[in-house]
Amino acid sequence: MKAAALHGLAAGARPANADWTIPQRWEDYSAEDHGVWKTLFERQTRLLPGHACDEFVAGMQNLAMGADQIPDFRRLSDVLMQRTGWQVVAVPGLVPDEVFFEHLASRRFPAGQFIRQPHELDYLQEPDVFHDVFGHVPMLMNPVIADFIQAYGQGGLRALRLGKLPYLARVYWYTVEFGLVRQKEGIRVYGAGIASSRAETVFSTDDASPNRIAFELERVMRTLYRIDDFQESYFVLDGIEQLLQLASIDFSAAYERVAALPDLQPGDVLPTDKVSHRGTGSYHANRKTP
Repeated sequence: MKAAALHGLAAGARPANADWTIPQRWEDYSAEDHGVWKTLFERQTRLLPGHACDEFVAGMQNLAMGADQIPDFRRLSDVLMQRTGWQVVAVPGLVPDEVFFEHLASRRFPAGQFIRQPHELDYLQEPDVFHDVFGHVPMLMNPVIADFIQAYGQGGLRALRLGKLPYLARVYWYTVEFGLVRQKEGIRVYGAGIASSRAETVFSTDDASPNRIAFELERVMRTLYRIDDFQESYFVLDGIEQLLQLASIDFSAAYERVAALPDLQPGDVLPTDKVSHRGTGSYHANRKTP
């Protein structure tokens, strides 16, 4: 299989702008690029009913995002700015932590400008325009998520200064990227890493293998995560509004308490956990079998 090209920080890129922003150059996308977007968009939107949370579905509808072509960031930003004061800015790929947090703290979402190749439909090492725009931007239409992600950016800058970023990164991973939320119809997806993945959308909500555990801040801050495969545990909010409580917390005391405790493995279940579903662990156990 053809090796995937790297972008942004992973490729050693150093853009001219200190904030790493670049022009999207929408007119430079090829017919093949738009075709990849269309394939991903159509198969993922078929999964939204019964899997995505109400806020994600509403965000998609209000953005009027379509299947036929990669969205123009300027048009997305016009809609977002009116609704929640956010905008989407193009970057070449992954950016340094401080740059990322500065953007979020200023209500700018940095989105990868490139799109994956046809042979990379089901797995990509880096977040591309489909992950960033399809996965993240609909939730930025929701005021709670919009405020939470800005607060996360502000908290990230503080965590960098305190040397506590790994703990805060776990919160982002298990909420904004791989979070689940309980709604009246059942457990639904709101995290972008799930929402932009056909396989993980079904795995996270329907499969017997992973744990589904009630979200508790310090429990999540202690929990390592998988970057190479599906998650072994997902943390479930009682409602999206629960994130507003996190936005108003001073994490400094939590960092100190968590630092005194051992890290937890991704599949650990504690006696104190409120477990919606105790996973069988079969998926990851089978992956380890020669």
